[in-house]
Order: sequence, then C-alpha cells, then structure tokens
Amino acid sequence: MTVPTRRAFIQRTASAMAGATALAWGRPSLGAAGAGERITVGVIGCSRGRSLAAALAEHKAKIAYVCDPDEGRAAAAKKQAHAGQAVTDMRRIFDDQSVDVVAVATPDHWHVPAALLALAAGKHVYVEKPCSHNIREGRLLVEAARRAKRVVQVGSQSRSTAMIRHAVELLREGAIGTVLVAKAWNSQRRANIGHAEPSGPPPRFDYDLWVGPAPMRPFRKTCHHYTWHWWYDFGTGDAGNDGVHELDIARWGLGDPDHPSGVSGHGSKMFFDDDQQFPDTQYVTFDYPGDGKPGSRRLLIYEHRIWSPYVQEGLENGNAFYGTDGMLILGKGSGWKLYGPRNKLIKEESGVFDLGAHMADFLDAIRSGRKPNADVQIGHRSAALAHLANILARTGRGHLKFDAKTEQIIGDEQAGALVKRTYRKGHWAEPKG
Repeated sequence: MTVPTRRAFIQRTASAMAGATALAWGRPSLGAAGAGERITVGVIGCSRGRSLAAALAEHKAKIAYVCDPDEGRAAAAKKQAHAGQAVTDMRRIFDDQSVDVVAVATPDHWHVPAALLALAAGKHVYVEKPCSHNIREGRLLVEAARRAKRVVQVGSQSRSTAMIRHAVELLREGAIGTVLVAKAWNSQRRANIGHAEPSGPPPRFDYDLWVGPAPMRPFRKTCHHYTWHWWYDFGTGDAGNDGVHELDIARWGLGDPDHPSGVSGHGSKMFFDDDQQFPDTQYVTFDYPGDGKPGSRRLLIYEHRIWSPYVQEGLENGNAFYGTDGMLILGKGSGWKLYGPRNKLIKEESGVFDLGAHMADFLDAIRSGRKPNADVQIGHRSAALAHLANILARTGRGHLKFDAKTEQIIGDEQAGALVKRTYRKGHWAEPKG
C-alpha cells in the first residue's frame, strides 16, 4: 500500500470533509446532488454502533435506521443517534432502497453474513474489525465486494490516523533502516466472566435473531452483550477483538505483505477460571519468507496477556518495529517514538487514533469511487493473523504451515477444518459459496 505524505493525507481528509461529487462506483444515486447530499445509513448493532452512528452523522450522513435484537438497546440508540427508525431485523434495512450504506457493528459471527446481504442489496459497507469470523468468510467478503463494485471499509481506524500514517511513512522511507521484525502486543486486565448454566434469554431480546446463522446454542448470561467475544461460535477472542488493531499496524509497518507462510507459538488459558473458550495468553510468530534469503524475510510477533495489571514499553496495547538502524515504538492511543543506535531518541509525535477521519475517508471513497484506507482486502489479511493464532491455540499445535494463495492450512486436517465454520442449516443469512 502506498502511504501518502502528510500534506497529501491532510488534503484528502479535507476533501472528505467537504464531500466530493464524483459517482460512487457507477452508482448514480450518490454524487448527483454534489457535496451537500447526505448519504443514508443503516446501523446494525447498537453497542459499538452508537459511536459509528455519531461519527457518520458528523460527516453529513443521515441515520435512517438503527438495528439490534435487543429492543431496549435499539430504542436507546434511536434516541441517541436521532435515527429515523429502530428495528430488530436487519432485513428491513437491506430492503429499503433509499439506504446507501450499512454499518455492521454486530458480534463477529454476523460480520460477514450481514455484509454479504448488504452488498447483495447494493449497499456500501462499513464493517467493524475483525472483518470476518474466520478466514474463509474473509475471502467471501473480498470477492463479494469486488463483484458488487461497492466500497467496504473495515473499522481499523489506525489506517486513517495522521499520527500513525506518519510513522508508517517514516518506516517506508528507511528512518530505522530495513524493518525486519514487527511486534504487536495486547496487554491488559480483563474481567473474569464467571460460570453460568443455560437459562432463558432476557425479555425483549430476540435470541434467535442474535444467534443468526451460527449454530444454535442454549442462552447463557456469560455469552451475551460483550462476553460473546470469548466464545468460539460468536467471537474471535481478544486476538480478534483488541489484538487485531495492533496486528494490522504491525503488518502495515512491514509493508502490507500478503498472508504469512506459517505460524508458530502457544495459546492457552493460564489465568482465568471461567467460561471463556479463547486463550487469555498467546505468544505467536508469523513468518513472511520473501525470497528466502537474508534481508528478504520478515517476522511478525504477537503477544497477548489479558490478565496483565501492568504495561509494556509504557503501553497497554502497542507496536514495536525493529530495523537495522533503529526502532520505532508506537501506541495507537498516545503516539510514537523513533530511536536510532544506542537508543538515541530521534523523533516523536503524540496523537490518538481517529474514528472521525476514518469515517471521512469512507464517505469520500464512496463519493469518489476509490478504495478506502482500510479496504476489505487489507482487513482480511490482518484478520487472518488473529484467526491463525486462534487455530494454533485450539489445536494445540506448535506450528502450522499456511498456503497464502489458496488460504488453506497445509498437512493438518484438524486445523484446516477451522479455516471455515459450520452454519445453522437453511438459515436465511447462511453465506453462499
């Protein structure tokens, strides 16, 4: 990916703020009225979706719908976002031809099924990270976006944050020499979610709609709002929750390579005694072989400790880039520092990752017809790292070989089966293909 200069980035962001007038991927309903025309949006998922709705509204988008299977959350989001309607069934949004954009802020298991339905209905899509629940779904989403000729932006706000883009620009220019190793870490103290037996779902919560195309499981209070992150059928663990932000920045700093050839390491529950299924501890390395010769290979390291009461390199979640002439330490919520030999501080910059700029970029991409900063292909490759780390943990393997072209795990049938998932047979949102 080409990283523009800071001046070019600022100019493009200003253009997005003002609005452009070009057609969106040949779709005449947008652009005809020029910069002042409001793009109509439906937001699915009313937790994270409330922030997305606010950011979109700040950039002249009209929030026509908010949707959530929890009627109380949908009603509260409608009031907060000044939305036209609150609905529980997302199909109401897909069927409305006046809706231009669908923002998907559901649990992970709904990300691709909802996005595919939106694309099939002719909508542009903003999908929260990770863009997929598994590797196969990510590929389906990339292919569907290209067929539909619609913009799909993934919620990796770092890609539109000026401070982080400047850091990557410096890496590209050789500020620390050749970057051979990138590290991403997710170090924080999560809560114990406890244990719970199956029970009835809460009132005004449509559990069948919430489960959607995933296998039907009995409701548990430890697998509900937010805690779904830690269950195989619905989430992607903290690697796909918070970790994917840092994984994406690390891969970006290495030059946005395609998939790795292999993944090695460990992942398990070492601290929490609760219903979480995903690891609370992971240490994983990803190998990018290049041509196999010294100077061409790259290594990406991911560390994950969600029981840590302390920070690393002064950062709870962060990145480090190790080059032949120095290193760069980056926190997406604070800034970065660039060091030369013997740890001499050369440059630094403060800042926080910017949702507003990311939404401006998304809307500008729709109006102009270009790819957005966090295009679906970028999101797919970064999400695949989280998925591979989780497959490694679920199978207990120390190493897995991955074919970057076919997106299949080589020589391990059990691990290979986890590249995709099982759906509720015959469900209306089951992905095709």
